[in-house]
Amino acid sequence: MSESTLTEAPGAHPSGVGRPAPAGRGRSWLRPLLLVLALVVMLALPLYVEEFWLRTGFAAAGAIVGAIGLNLLVGTSGQLSLAHAFFLAVGAVSYVYVSGEPGGLGVAELGGLGLPPIIGMIVGVLLAGLAGLLFSPLAARLRGIYLGVASLALVFIGIHVLNSWTEVTGGFNGRSAPEFSLFGFTFGNRDPELYVLAVPFREAERLWYLGLVLALAAYLFARNILRSRPGRALQTLRDSEVAASVMGVNVQGYKARIFLVSSMYAGLAGVMYALSIGSIAPESFGLELSILYLAMIVLGGLGSVNGAVLGAIFVSALPLIFQRYADLIPFVGGGGLAAGEAARFLFGAAIVLVILFEPAGLAGIANRIAGRSRRPGGRVTEHPPDTPSRSSEPSPSDPPAQGSTT
Repeated sequence: MSESTLTEAPGAHPSGVGRPAPAGRGRSWLRPLLLVLALVVMLALPLYVEEFWLRTGFAAAGAIVGAIGLNLLVGTSGQLSLAHAFFLAVGAVSYVYVSGEPGGLGVAELGGLGLPPIIGMIVGVLLAGLAGLLFSPLAARLRGIYLGVASLALVFIGIHVLNSWTEVTGGFNGRSAPEFSLFGFTFGNRDPELYVLAVPFREAERLWYLGLVLALAAYLFARNILRSRPGRALQTLRDSEVAASVMGVNVQGYKARIFLVSSMYAGLAGVMYALSIGSIAPESFGLELSILYLAMIVLGGLGSVNGAVLGAIFVSALPLIFQRYADLIPFVGGGGLAAGEAARFLFGAAIVLVILFEPAGLAGIANRIAGRSRRPGGRVTEHPPDTPSRSSEPSPSDPPAQGSTT
């Protein structure tokens, strides 16, 4: 054998075996380090920023929870739904009624169970999931635009119920949301008085940490779903229902399950929305809210949990920032556009640009910037943020990962 035949390819193993070294081994520590640093910054943020940013952050955390749930339904399983606002309303109204006190509001008599707020939150999540589960048999028989139109009917039904069921919802005037509390600790301005490093921790600071915990839990749960066998089955279902059925996936069963999970996410987002605003009103849960959530996941990147987070932050925080700094932004405020309208024009244009130039959304852009890994031969490959690497795929001898027995 000549010497030329023994020439090792780039990245070959020192023993002579042409086994490439794992890509990105030298930077395997970088991502966990950045995540830890980001978590430390978010934990310390209430000590240094003003109340506006904390309240904006809590509103964005609620939007993150709702967007992740919708992205699991639309982006991962491929089921178009315009009913997300309805499930948010179920969660918000359930929380307000279960934890609210009975009383009067003008000529209307309001009911309430007066139970602890944590019970109201759990009931809101469960009832929203139950509503999604009841709708899932219809969703299992429809697809595409037909499912979208059918789900749209839930929004109009919900608005009618919110306006008519005055005892529970307060009617068109709405009703206030009770403060959240956990084991006697109230997430309000007082009771108890709390200071950290001489900084008073009032409602905004306490809700910031509540939103951080809930959004992080929702994020981790969704990532685990996508990395599991049910997650791969849902992705197969999105690509082709026929192929998924042939591979043993229980199509109707998985559709029902993902509607249940997505609706529970929406219910939790509805509770957080009520806590963020401090009240609920029927006009807050109209078709516009469903469209905004669709904008979040399209702009962030369909099928990506990271994209849902980025899209939710962009769409939910932008109008508030525009309203805050309207005097400093050209053509906004005064004789120009209202802050909310200007924000909608901006992220509407962003959606068009994303669809034209970066179909993977904001997650794709972030992946280009921070998620590149370089192979030994110098080639650059990009791994989608929420899909397992090729090395984690089962071998042909393994049982199908999309089986209905998961």
